[in-house]
Amino acid sequence: MGSTSRDIFGGGDDAEAALPGSYGEPPEGARLPAATRLGPVRLQIADLERSIAFYKDVLGLDVLDQGTRRAVLGAHGRPIVEVHEDPASRSAGRRTRLGLYHFAILVTDRAALGSFARHLADIDVRAGAADHLVSEAFYLSDPDGLGIEVYADRPRSAWRRAGRELMMATDPVDIEGLVAAAHGQPWAGMPAGTVIGHVHLHVGDLDRAAAFYSEALGFDRTVWSYPGALFMSAGGYHHHLGTNTWAGQSAEPAERDEARLLEWTLELPDADDVLAAAGRLRDADHPTGPTSEDELVTADPWGTRLRLYVGGSHADHVSRPTSASR
Repeated sequence: MGSTSRDIFGGGDDAEAALPGSYGEPPEGARLPAATRLGPVRLQIADLERSIAFYKDVLGLDVLDQGTRRAVLGAHGRPIVEVHEDPASRSAGRRTRLGLYHFAILVTDRAALGSFARHLADIDVRAGAADHLVSEAFYLSDPDGLGIEVYADRPRSAWRRAGRELMMATDPVDIEGLVAAAHGQPWAGMPAGTVIGHVHLHVGDLDRAAAFYSEALGFDRTVWSYPGALFMSAGGYHHHLGTNTWAGQSAEPAERDEARLLEWTLELPDADDVLAAAGRLRDADHPTGPTSEDELVTADPWGTRLRLYVGGSHADHVSRPTSASR
C-alpha cells in the first residue's frame, strides 16, 4: 500500500514547517506523556534457530538471552525482539489478518541506514523501500512472514505539515544517495541507540482504533489523510503507532496456530502514568488485565495485546515470565 506526497497533499504548495506544537490532534482527555517510548515486541514463530539466524545475520541483532523455546534479541544490550517458538505455527498471513502489519526498527541516522542498504544487497536479500518524508525505510519479512521495517528519521527541522496534519507519504527512496551517506562504512550490526520506533497494525475500523488508542489510551493523531490509515504518537513524534484497514472488511485476527504478534509494549516515565492510563481505559470500558503500580496489560478491540510499563529497566522487564509466553 502506498500513496505519494502528490497523491495526498497535491503539489505541497501549502506545506509549512512542522514546528513543535503546530501539528496533530490531541485526544479530548489526557494525553500520554511526551517521554513515552516503545519497548520490545513479542512474536510467536515456528522455528527458534531459524529466527535467531535471520535476526542475527540479516538484521544484525545480538542474542541477549535464550531458553529452550524463547530468545531475546537486541542491540548493545537493549531488547528489540522477543521470539517464542511454537513448532505448530503456520506462516503469517500478513495482509489478510488483523494484528501486526509490521514492527519498525529505528536506527540512529541516515548513514547507518545506508550501510544497512548495502548489507542487504551484499547478502542478496530483497526489500521494499519508501521515502515517507519524515523518514526513509526498508521493508522485509522474517522467515514466518511477519513484517519488519528498518528506518531512519529525517531531522525534525525537515518535517512539514499541511494545516494541523503532519505530511507523510510513500515516495521513492534515493537509494544511491542513501548508500553514499554511509561513506563506505561497512555494516557491523545494529548500532548503539537502535530501538523499536513504531508498530503498525491492521485494524477493523479506523474510528474504533482512534477511540481506543487516542481517546482512551492518550495518543495524539498526527496523520489522517493517508488512504485507509491513521497514525498516532506521543510527544510530537511522527508516529509511534500506525493503524490501517488494508486487510479488508472480512479480515479476522490471527489464529493461535499462526505466527503472530503476541504483544507490543510501551514504556512510560513513571508509575503514575501507568495508573492514569489504566484508569482511562477502564473509564472507556476497555478491559485491562492484571494491573500493578508499574505495569498493565490491555488489548485493542481486535484482540491485539499491549503492555504498558515503567521504562528504564528494559533488560529486567523482558526476562519476566508473561502470559503471552505461556
